[in-house]
Amino acid sequence: MTISALRKEFSAQLSDIYTESESTFIFQIFVENILELNTIQQRQLADQEVSSENESKFQQIISALKTGKPYLQILGETEFYGMKFFVDENVLIPRPETEELLEMAIQKIQLLPLGNSVLKILDIGTGSGVIPLVLKKHFPNAEISSIDFSEKALETARKNADFHSLDVKFLHADYLQFALEEKYDVIISNPPYIGIEEETEIADSVKEFEPKMALFSPTSDALIFYRKIAEDAKKHLKNDGLLFLEINQKLGPETLELYNYFSNAQLLKDLSENDRFIYGKK
Repeated sequence: MTISALRKEFSAQLSDIYTESESTFIFQIFVENILELNTIQQRQLADQEVSSENESKFQQIISALKTGKPYLQILGETEFYGMKFFVDENVLIPRPETEELLEMAIQKIQLLPLGNSVLKILDIGTGSGVIPLVLKKHFPNAEISSIDFSEKALETARKNADFHSLDVKFLHADYLQFALEEKYDVIISNPPYIGIEEETEIADSVKEFEPKMALFSPTSDALIFYRKIAEDAKKHLKNDGLLFLEINQKLGPETLELYNYFSNAQLLKDLSENDRFIYGKK
């Protein structure tokens, strides 16, 4: 079977799930990964025969996609903030909104008057490690600690840290029961913030294949993590320290209210005009 014929079969078999453009985009990604052909080469070599071994790989991919499994989980990797990250069923697939969070954080952190002191950053809920590792790449001399409740998620985060040769201190702990000891210049977090009652609104491809503990609040209080962060920031965020949070768009004002003791706390929108971030300066 040629690449062209395989593309047509790929689209036809997935027509109930994806539009033509979506299936073409996903197909191109897997062709680049399996056949090592970029999109230009794929067009130029459309009549090239695909080996039976590789054809079988595509059939397995089609079967997995039909279950609703995210294509990035099948691929096993994604690009985020210009860096390659490994992803699997134990971590959330990083979203564009988190790139926005990091872009803001990097810009603000660069303005901190640290002098000769070492920049200390705490990340809460690391998942695949995208937040601490992007920050470590941009601030190589920073001491970054990152907490997660899932040991399997931390295994993926460590794999990503090793891949990029970046040194982050990963801590396996239940943050809601964890007592901080140090003080930090920056606290940043994208914690579980979807309320239990919102589960029916979440796509099956998300809630059936991505870890629920990283998506949903563990209690009926969707702000439980933000309350703990607010209390910890009182004692463990240095004066003039910075706070960056990704939040539930439905609970913007309520989340902001928790940080009213900051000298400056703002509710900010994402590119889709949803209340998505809290930025605070203590």
